[in-house]
Amino acid sequence: MKFKPQTLTPYLSARHYFGSEQRRHRERANLSLVQLADILNSSKSTLARIETAELMPPPDLPARLDAAFGTDEHFQDLYQLAKREAHPDQYRRYMDFEGQAEVIEEYGAQIVPGLLQTEDYARAFFRTLPGLIPEKREERVAVRMARQERRRSDSPPFHWAIVDESALRRPVGSKECMRNQLASLLAQVDTPNSMVQVMPFSAGPHSLMGGSLTLLTLADDSTMAYEEGIDVGHLYEDRAAVKTWRRQYERLRANALSLEESAELIRNVMEDYQTCDTPPS
Repeated sequence: MKFKPQTLTPYLSARHYFGSEQRRHRERANLSLVQLADILNSSKSTLARIETAELMPPPDLPARLDAAFGTDEHFQDLYQLAKREAHPDQYRRYMDFEGQAEVIEEYGAQIVPGLLQTEDYARAFFRTLPGLIPEKREERVAVRMARQERRRSDSPPFHWAIVDESALRRPVGSKECMRNQLASLLAQVDTPNSMVQVMPFSAGPHSLMGGSLTLLTLADDSTMAYEEGIDVGHLYEDRAAVKTWRRQYERLRANALSLEESAELIRNVMEDYQTCDTPPS
């Protein structure tokens, strides 16, 4: 039976357009999915699902497509639009602001904030979400890693994070996964572009225990607050509302451990995740 390609709908969304452009350039180069998969060191099924917009392109694919087709940064530009569509609508405006922010300040309660997560930690966390099939889980991981790209750019935002002690002590994934996650946090405690403080158990209860908070400051000094619970997130743009959230964050920062104390606590907790094969640090 002859294979019949699925009809594409390129103008339905940026993700659909990305897929249709991949197919257009592939067919123009007289390449089958199998041949393109060999060139890109990918899989036929993955490329087929990207063409039909069933799957979000992984963050390293656009550059490889541009190299394969000689399209300069065409696919990389499309990816910047398509990657936002992996987020529910309620997050899109927040994602726009996050991409523009010059300063990002956030507090994470039960888990390490997404912008600080290692790939293995993110993957282990997404395994806990009910009904998330492996391919969708990998898509979520890819999107989370893509959000971190700007922090590794030539002009990264300044990132100040307060991480609850519970996020350090609650194991997510293997011991090696947690040790690597804490090592990554430790490396970002005090750098020119990042600071990480720990909110210790000894500080007692506080107003943000039930969720997470992110403050985004743009180049024009305008600030947005994004508060997130288990299933619901809300973006605040009103100055009065943002001012209220800012005061809560500043109070939290004042009660968190110093940078030096935070680093020491992270190092101590890392010992709990020592593996037999890992020499003591």
